[in-house]
Amino acid sequence: MALLKSSKCIMHHLKSNKFRMLGFTSSVSNSLFSRHHHLLRTVSPPLLPNHARVKPSIAFSGRFESVCDGKQLHTATQFSNDINQLSSEAPLEEELNFPGGKVKFTPERIFTSGSDNERTQCYRVLNENGQLIVDSDLFKISKELAVKMYKDMVTLQVMDTIFYEAQRQGRISFYLSTTGEEAINIASAAALNNNDFVFPQYREPGVLLWRGFTLQEFANQLFGNKYDYGKGRQLAIHYGSKKHNYITVSSTVATQIPHAVGAAYSMKMENQDSCTITYFGDGGSSTGDFHAGLNFSAVMEVPVIFFCRNNGWAISTPISDQFRSDGIVVRGKAYGIPSIRVDGNDALAIYSVVYEARKMAIEKQTPVLIEALTYRAGHHSTSDDSTKYRPIDEMEWWRDNQNPVKRFRLWIENEGWWSDRVESEHRSNIRKQLSQAIQAAERVEKPSVTDMFNDVYDVPTKNLSEQEIFLRENIKKHAKDYPYNVIT
Repeated sequence: MALLKSSKCIMHHLKSNKFRMLGFTSSVSNSLFSRHHHLLRTVSPPLLPNHARVKPSIAFSGRFESVCDGKQLHTATQFSNDINQLSSEAPLEEELNFPGGKVKFTPERIFTSGSDNERTQCYRVLNENGQLIVDSDLFKISKELAVKMYKDMVTLQVMDTIFYEAQRQGRISFYLSTTGEEAINIASAAALNNNDFVFPQYREPGVLLWRGFTLQEFANQLFGNKYDYGKGRQLAIHYGSKKHNYITVSSTVATQIPHAVGAAYSMKMENQDSCTITYFGDGGSSTGDFHAGLNFSAVMEVPVIFFCRNNGWAISTPISDQFRSDGIVVRGKAYGIPSIRVDGNDALAIYSVVYEARKMAIEKQTPVLIEALTYRAGHHSTSDDSTKYRPIDEMEWWRDNQNPVKRFRLWIENEGWWSDRVESEHRSNIRKQLSQAIQAAERVEKPSVTDMFNDVYDVPTKNLSEQEIFLRENIKKHAKDYPYNVIT
């Protein structure tokens, strides 16, 4: 009853001419009392014991009874201050332990920025002139390791040139080069152990080269002869080697990412002293497999290295058409993964980063994300003409001014570990080996027709058996349409 009486008195005064002159309207008073339940909760003292607490109705009526009985007539300003005081008596909680961790509160409405004006810094050790940057954080490498790294970078460069020409001559069906990304291939491989499993995309043959895959083995795969480990059933450049823990290449974009995560999880459960590494391009980061792989690996804390070659182009699609974020490195933080950006044309920087990433992955059981900024200085593949979608002078500038092989050679020459004579001899030797490998691969017969159907099911299915019979009959009937050395 006291609350009802007080409410009627206040309403009477709010509707009086005096309050109207001060700017109050009946709509204001109505909105005020529509929230009376909130006010009752606010004024109730939460810290008093139960027997000493003041009833909400008494507290409310006592607060405003002077407005009604004339003992103390409130002005409009005083009345407004009373209301503000009531609504702000409950202090703002500073933080709360939500699922996932404590979160601090703020009364300010702040949206995080979509992108930062300043881009994430890029780790570099060697400048364009092959000189060490002062105070660089670098793992020291020996002369033997540095020379082997450079020789394999040159080998990869020569191999790309000759196999690319072989495709243009019609001797092999397809090829894809690593021009401009030689340092990424060789330096990252040098920092790994051979018991680490590699899940490549299709632009990392240098990793396999570093592990001992021979030029003849490369040629056998490209020509798809009977010595090809894939039995001629894979597209050219889809290398694979069980011996070297190099999972067979698949052109399907980014499918290798969840595979690498799953394998790393297995290593974790078996307490192995090794990790996995998966390579992919900027285009691969636009797939669902990329995000699923990062999230799973972060939650399960698996030893995997995600190595992104951000070379600016997903075939003909520039990165500006793929994402607005600052490249790939910023996505690691969103998933709780240690991440770093590195100069993809600096072999020493790449070696240093991958070496440390491997150590972190195994010792701390954590995924690590590496974004290597580089440029695809060649065409995407022999099926592509990149001059149709980017300037020729841009490609030439990157090939010359940011050439990773050239930069690394300047450094080892400054160290006194290399010379023009050794360079000439090495390149000549590699060209000779490649010529011999190609000629030998061409002479070897193709895999047997049987190899097209085995290694799929333990017991061949009916439809596969029917297809094999049909193919054999077709070869006999139209022999001139098939290679002369097909083994039926």
